Amino acid sequence: MLKVYNVLNRRKEEFVPVSGNEVKMYACGITASGKAHIGHAYQAVIFDVIRSYLEYRGYNVTYVRNYTDVDDKIIIKARELGVDPRMYAETIMAGIDKEFEELGVCPPTICSRATECVGDMIDFIKKLIDAGHAYPTEYGDVYFDVDSFPGYGKFSNRLEGEELLSGVRNETEPGKRNDRDFALWKHAGDDEIFWESPWGNGRPGWHIECSTMSMKFLGETLDIHGGGKDLIFPHHENEIAQSEALTGKQFAKYWLHNGLVKVNGQKMSKSLGNGILLCDLLKDFIGDVIKLTLLMNSYRSDINIMDGIFDSNESKIYDIYKLFAKIDRLSGDMTDVPEAGQAGKDLAARIKEEFIDAMDNDFNTAVAVANLFGYTAELQKLVQKNLVGDSVLVKNTLREVYGVLRLLNSDPAEVIGKIKAKYLAKSGVSPEEADGAFQKWLGFKNEKDFASADAVRNGMAEKGILFVTERGGGSYWDVKTGK
Repeated sequence: MLKVYNVLNRRKEEFVPVSGNEVKMYACGITASGKAHIGHAYQAVIFDVIRSYLEYRGYNVTYVRNYTDVDDKIIIKARELGVDPRMYAETIMAGIDKEFEELGVCPPTICSRATECVGDMIDFIKKLIDAGHAYPTEYGDVYFDVDSFPGYGKFSNRLEGEELLSGVRNETEPGKRNDRDFALWKHAGDDEIFWESPWGNGRPGWHIECSTMSMKFLGETLDIHGGGKDLIFPHHENEIAQSEALTGKQFAKYWLHNGLVKVNGQKMSKSLGNGILLCDLLKDFIGDVIKLTLLMNSYRSDINIMDGIFDSNESKIYDIYKLFAKIDRLSGDMTDVPEAGQAGKDLAARIKEEFIDAMDNDFNTAVAVANLFGYTAELQKLVQKNLVGDSVLVKNTLREVYGVLRLLNSDPAEVIGKIKAKYLAKSGVSPEEADGAFQKWLGFKNEKDFASADAVRNGMAEKGILFVTERGGGSYWDVKTGK
C-alpha cells in the first residue's frame, strides 16, 4: 500500500486517487530567468521519479510541469542584455530542456508555458472579480482579496498577524487594500512586455499562472501538487486561496514538497558564490552519477552537496556498470544461458519486494539506493561462483527495478568508455600508452622479472592507471576513479 506524506495534513496517508486509476499531477517548474542549477535538477529528478514509480505501480499518470516565461527577473535580465524577453526566455528554456534530457529526466506529459495561457489567466481573474474575491485598482493592477477567503494561512500554518506576513512584501502598492493581498495582474511599465486586458496592458502575477495552468490541463481538483518546500508560502498558499475561492472545491488532494539543496552545509546564494549549474555538472559527470547523488536521501529532506560527493558516486556507478559488462561478456560467450538457480531467483524476488516496500513508504529512495549497493555485492559473489544464469537474472532485475529511478539503464560499454576517457584525459595518458605499459608489465611478469613489473605498475599507478588481476586469472588495465 502506497503511503505519501501529505503536507496539507502533516502526516503520511494512503494514496487514493480522486478518480480510479487516474493520477493528475502538477509540479511547479522553473522561471526562465537563468540557467538551471542543481536545485532545479533536484526537483525535476524527484517528481520524475514519483511519476515513474506511480506508473510502475500501475497508475495512469498525467504529469504537468510548467515554465514561467514572463516575470520581472526575465524582463530585467533581457533588458540588461538588450534582447527581447520572450526570445531570452525561449533560449533559456531550450537549454534547460537539453540539459534535462542529458541528465535522463523524462519530459512531463505536458510542459506548459505561462505565455501560452495568458488568455485563460485573464478569464480566471475576471471570474474572481465577479465572485467578490478580487478587485482591480485604478492603476491597472488586480489583487486577490485575502479577507474574502477565510481559510487563508491554514496550509502554511500561519496565523493572523506578523507570522502570516512573513514572506510577503510589506510595502503597500498603490490601490492595494491590504498588505496580505497578492497580485493577480500587474500593469505594464514603460517598454515592458504586456498583454491587453480589461484592466489595461499588463501581465499575470506569478501565483495565478500555476493555478490556471494546472486547472486547464488537469481539472479543478488535482491528485498531487508538488514543488520545493520554499514554495509552501506564499506561492502554494496563494494558489489554494485563489483556486478554491473560484471553484469551491478542494484544489489538490495531496501536497508533496521536496527539500532544498545546500552546498557544504550552506544555502546556495549569489553572495556566497556557491551555486552549482547543471550544465557545469554535466560536463564532468554522466546523468546516473548526478541522479544517484540526488536520490540518496529522502526527497523531503534538504540535500547537502559536499565536496567530492559526485566523484565518490561516480566510482560506485563505474563499478556497477563494469560488473554488468562482465556479466554480458560471460553470457555472450554462451550458446545457451542456463536458467537461474534458486539463489538468483530468491535475490531477484527480494530486490523487487524491498524496492516496493521502500518506495511505497513515501517514495523512500534513500532506502532503495542504500539497498542497491548490497545487491551488487551479492551479485558480485554470483559472478565469482560463475553462476551465469543467476547473474543474468539479477542484473536484469536491477536494471528493471532501478530503471524506475531512471538509473542503470545505459549501455555499460558506453558508460565505461566515457568514464575511462575522462580519467585518461585527467592523467595525460593515451589509451595506446596505457596498453603499451600494460603489455610491458605482462611481459616482465611472464619473464618473472617482478622488480621491473612492479616498477612499470607503480609508475602507471601514480598516473591513475591500474593493472588489475581478477580471481581465477585474467588481467586488464583500468583507471582510478573518485578524484
